[in-house]
Amino acid sequence: MITISKWRCSWSLMATIASIVALVSIVHLFLFPVLPSLDSFSVRPVQNSCVPINESVDGRTGHIQGNSQQVLDLEHRFPADLHRAVVYRNAPWKAEIGQWLSGCDAVAKEVSVVETISGSSCKNDCSGQGVCNYELGQCRCFHGFSGEGCSERLNLECNYPKSPELPYGRWVVSICSAHCDPMRAMCFCGEGTKYPNRPTAEACGFQLSLPSEPGAPKLAEWAKPDLDIFTTNRSKLGWCNVDPAEGYANKVKFKEECDCKYDCLSGRFCEVPVQCSCINQCSGHGHCRGGFCQCANGWYGTDCSIPSVTSSVREWPRWLRPAQLDVPDNAYLTGKLVHLNAVVKKKRPLIYVYDLPPKFNSLLLEGRHFKFECVNRLYNDNNATMWTDQLYGAQMALYESILASPHRTLNGEEADFFFAPVLDSCIITRADDAPHLSMEQHMGLRSSLTLEFYRKAYDHIVEHYPYWNRSSGRDHIWSFSWDEGACYAPKEIWNSMMLVHWGNTNSKHKHSTTAYWADNWDKISSDRRGKHPCFDPDKDLVLPAWKLPDVNALSTKLWARPLEKRKTLFYFNGNLGPAYLNGRPEASYSMGIRQKLAEEFGSTPDKDGNLGKQHAENVIVSPLRSESYHEDLASSVFCGVMPGDGWSGRMEDSILQGCIPVVIQDGIYLPYENVLNYESFAVRILEDEIPNLIKILQGFNGTEIENKLTSVQKIWQRFLYRDSMLLEAERQKTAFGYVEDWAVEFLRLTEDDVFATFVQARKKSIDQLYVSEKLKLDIT
Repeated sequence: MITISKWRCSWSLMATIASIVALVSIVHLFLFPVLPSLDSFSVRPVQNSCVPINESVDGRTGHIQGNSQQVLDLEHRFPADLHRAVVYRNAPWKAEIGQWLSGCDAVAKEVSVVETISGSSCKNDCSGQGVCNYELGQCRCFHGFSGEGCSERLNLECNYPKSPELPYGRWVVSICSAHCDPMRAMCFCGEGTKYPNRPTAEACGFQLSLPSEPGAPKLAEWAKPDLDIFTTNRSKLGWCNVDPAEGYANKVKFKEECDCKYDCLSGRFCEVPVQCSCINQCSGHGHCRGGFCQCANGWYGTDCSIPSVTSSVREWPRWLRPAQLDVPDNAYLTGKLVHLNAVVKKKRPLIYVYDLPPKFNSLLLEGRHFKFECVNRLYNDNNATMWTDQLYGAQMALYESILASPHRTLNGEEADFFFAPVLDSCIITRADDAPHLSMEQHMGLRSSLTLEFYRKAYDHIVEHYPYWNRSSGRDHIWSFSWDEGACYAPKEIWNSMMLVHWGNTNSKHKHSTTAYWADNWDKISSDRRGKHPCFDPDKDLVLPAWKLPDVNALSTKLWARPLEKRKTLFYFNGNLGPAYLNGRPEASYSMGIRQKLAEEFGSTPDKDGNLGKQHAENVIVSPLRSESYHEDLASSVFCGVMPGDGWSGRMEDSILQGCIPVVIQDGIYLPYENVLNYESFAVRILEDEIPNLIKILQGFNGTEIENKLTSVQKIWQRFLYRDSMLLEAERQKTAFGYVEDWAVEFLRLTEDDVFATFVQARKKSIDQLYVSEKLKLDIT
């Protein structure tokens, strides 16, 4: 028998051993996960991880191996029509994909994955100014801090160097005439005012001149400060000293251009602190500080979802449970538990998510000057969810779903895919935010700045992880959300899979298609970009844009409206270019496609009072913003889908309201177009065929139209980011104890959404990669 005196151990070692014993004693809890009961409210597992039912998944390699079951003749069971659509239950899949999905159920074999729970320490515990990555032993420092242990303070100026003509420097979003917080490059009223922490963002602190044209916005004089924002005189415009109660009662004037642009604040006078927007709201294991998750002790990751060895086992996330723990035999000798193995049963595909340094994600959220940027939600005065109509919110929604998915793994050796979370939706909207994000080295091109971010992320992955070289990055996934997608991907990562909203194969439109010069990628050197297209349908995937959840549209089932209630033949409502009032002034906008449509079928007079040459009563092509947009879509048979500055959200608008999309953009893929059979639910016409548009649409008979409408109704939920919405609903239910109205409607939906479709498509990629490797072996 070993006694304590023979061990000669310290009390700290005894405490460590006691902790290990306690840890082992609760291993059995993992056989039955201890989770709060949500009754009927729970995030439905995605219907994925499926392979043809005559195959199984090898747990060690992920390769598909034949089994002893009888081979199923999918070609006979699910024959394809002339459009390569699978006829089985009218499923609108391309045959080669649809046959796989037709047998898609829970037949994939579970594999046992050893998840390593890490405990590597960081220097000085990151000095309390960052989060320790316990896998690499590296600090992830908060905004304004740097260094190995986050002990170095950065000085992030709001303004560029001043000159006699520009005493506050040249314009930048962070420009400040009051007090600059150098930790965040943000502007506040500062000391000496009644409300020193009230923001004075951008034009708020500068004089304004009257517009040159009626209805145009006022112009800010960036060299002339507006001292009236500091006044206490009720007869003048104030801001920094306005008492909210007096302001709401209209007892004092204040500058209308001042408002709460920064996150974490609400109320007309920024007087209400509210919940900030963070990835997965820090998963309940941290505090959201302006976009950066400050994790509780023992947790790490951008959303604080990764446990370390010092975390509470009972609080481990669902994707790590149930698990069997394996405590190292020599733990009692070392007195230090650095790593812990947990065996978890999972279904492929398995996705490893890189915990990249925060400059690629969290810092971009924490330092943003406009709270609507990058995110798909904010919080009101009562901390209830406010969904935004930010189209680029899809990137955050998908990222959150991956992080919370049962397909996530911490074991890179077992992973089928590796997700590199670079939030370009933030980079490119924040390029002009502050001097420390200067584009001076990038010719003013946001596209060039974004490319550089991705290349640095690639450098970090290659330097710190062993996984890239095993496939030259082919099993890595990158997300590009901006208008021209992966057009400005660096050449180093082009072997990887790109998730985009813009599927330009460059077969016709070989150059940058955006009308906004700062996003143009034509001038980026081929030494940096390479000579790749924007989209490769053999490996990449176009995902739907984020759309604001519409409870009314769901509850009234606009998507299911029958043909007899759709009175408009063709509908398009959007910017039609320079020929119209308030239209985009560039002739290159939409590559001229919307303009051509308006010339032929415009139903609203242009600046010269002209309608389209072929305008008709049941054809609506108008730039006038509709007050009942979703209702108008649901009252139409066909709806136009054309580009804006690159992609637009018109495809999603059409599908979500059950309208047959009419795609007019040559050589440019729409969401899932290399997966779904578009001919079964959409119409694609050439740009040169625009004058024949109505004749083409009138050529479809009633049966063909009914079939297309039915097919739209079968796939419309694949254009919803429902998984991300339900994750948020679950968080809010935990916080408030009830389910909000929007969540109730989404809980009624049962079909696969964007995330489920993404997983299914990636599962197909595993099969393709295996076949490719097998062919190589057979040849050799």
